[in-house]
Amino acid sequence: MPATELRNGLKLVIFDCDGVLIDSERPSCHATARFARSIGLEMSDQEALERFAGKALPQVARELSKLSGHPLPPDTADRLRQGLVDMMKKGASPVDGAPELLKALVAHHIPIRVGSNSSMAEMEAKFHRTGMDTYLPEDRIHSAVDMHHPKPDPEVYLYAARQEGVLPTEAVVVEDSDTGADAARRAGMSCILLRDDGHPLPPYWPVEGFVRVQHLSEVLPLIEAKVAPGVKK
Repeated sequence: MPATELRNGLKLVIFDCDGVLIDSERPSCHATARFARSIGLEMSDQEALERFAGKALPQVARELSKLSGHPLPPDTADRLRQGLVDMMKKGASPVDGAPELLKALVAHHIPIRVGSNSSMAEMEAKFHRTGMDTYLPEDRIHSAVDMHHPKPDPEVYLYAARQEGVLPTEAVVVEDSDTGADAARRAGMSCILLRDDGHPLPPYWPVEGFVRVQHLSEVLPLIEAKVAPGVKK
């Protein structure tokens, strides 16, 4: 099967949160850069984005500690998280096309879940602020970091599939980061990678069942073409 085609028989769509549904990857990394500078590190916003995009906050805290050359307070990840929650309560915004895509999938009765390296508290703030909690009740949102299995560990995606009662091969993940797409690869799932031409593909590309899109408006037709009989109504 070529890397330009999803697997057949899809029964579940699993979304990443940051950079796919919520336009928070860049603001979050900017906040991390400000924190890094506050502890004496020279780090631009762009460097933080390139270094930390898609990573869980405990991993970010460990990397900052290593870069600083000394241990940071044990509550560093919690401080970073609370700062992000406060920021997202005031200014979270959706990725272009995300609300429309969720609405269309729900209207067609295609099951959706979220698997993210963000904490539940972060996602609740983001989805409430943007109104996406209309389509994403709490029991369909899963936090890899709260599960202590941050991506690229595939557990958050495998857990979502188990909760839905589907096989990994019957699920497709919508991701934007190399880390998250690698989790989908390890889970044995199909993946739609949201990535424009200006950014390179992951080093493990191509992968069976993986496709790339440049805008969320391209996602629904791809899923509709591969959904299992009887799923879409």
